[in-house]
Amino acid sequence: MNWDDARVFLAVCRESTLRGAARVLGVDQATVGRRVTALEKSLSATLFLRTSDGYALTAVGEAALKGVEKMEHSALELERQIQGLDDRLTGSVRVSTTDSLAIDFLIPAIARLHEQHPDVRVLLDASTQILSLAKREADIAVRNTRPDNPDLIARRIARWPVGLFASQAYVDAKGVPPPGSAFEGHDLVVYQPYLQGNKDLTLVSEPINRGRIVAGLGSSLLVRRALAAGLGVGEIPAYMGERDGLVRLWPERTRPLPYEVWLVTHADLRHTARVRAVIEQIVDVFASENN
Repeated sequence: MNWDDARVFLAVCRESTLRGAARVLGVDQATVGRRVTALEKSLSATLFLRTSDGYALTAVGEAALKGVEKMEHSALELERQIQGLDDRLTGSVRVSTTDSLAIDFLIPAIARLHEQHPDVRVLLDASTQILSLAKREADIAVRNTRPDNPDLIARRIARWPVGLFASQAYVDAKGVPPPGSAFEGHDLVVYQPYLQGNKDLTLVSEPINRGRIVAGLGSSLLVRRALAAGLGVGEIPAYMGERDGLVRLWPERTRPLPYEVWLVTHADLRHTARVRAVIEQIVDVFASENN
């Protein structure tokens, strides 16, 4: 099996449909179907069961998957090592982060980078999805969790307390909730993932069982915008509330765990000139904003 066939095989394994695999590979669905059929014919083996729910691996396919994943690991390792020797300040650097951090820090960093190195192009992905640096889905990640992969180099570039905020309009209309009231009579804006399976949800350690959740939002930027629109009271990192001109409620209280920001890259890429240039600008912007 050559590497091109292996990539098609892995895409179908991971996406379970020809359409999904075609999207990942950037080709049309018919091409993926032909490649799978040709691969099975060349190996004289059935790798997939065609079901109403998509493509499922056969026992032979599961055995093949282990070998193909080793091929992928070796190919990606070679690619990273070669790229790590690249001293040209030109080409693309893929960066993954959240929407709030992208707007507040990454875009200013890209603007600074462009002034100094106009031939370096940044491909910025801003979402709550964590992309894999090991699989070259991104070259740099700016995220709020520290990875445990020993092949990744992580550097903490920010640490903020998380406080309770609302707009001035909300405070004028409904006042400040008294501590110990469990937000009785108040509207609440929460980060959507916190609602999933969390029966004892709190905001800055205050139970919310007497409050009314009016919005569950899937990103920090949406939470910020909802608070600014006066929808209710919510918990966000202090820098966000201050930047957005919100009113901090109960300033003496914070969430037990602060909001940390980690800059992460793969060890093989840390000496690549264009990756290093992007990292330097990101670090500088965070440093200047936090001083």
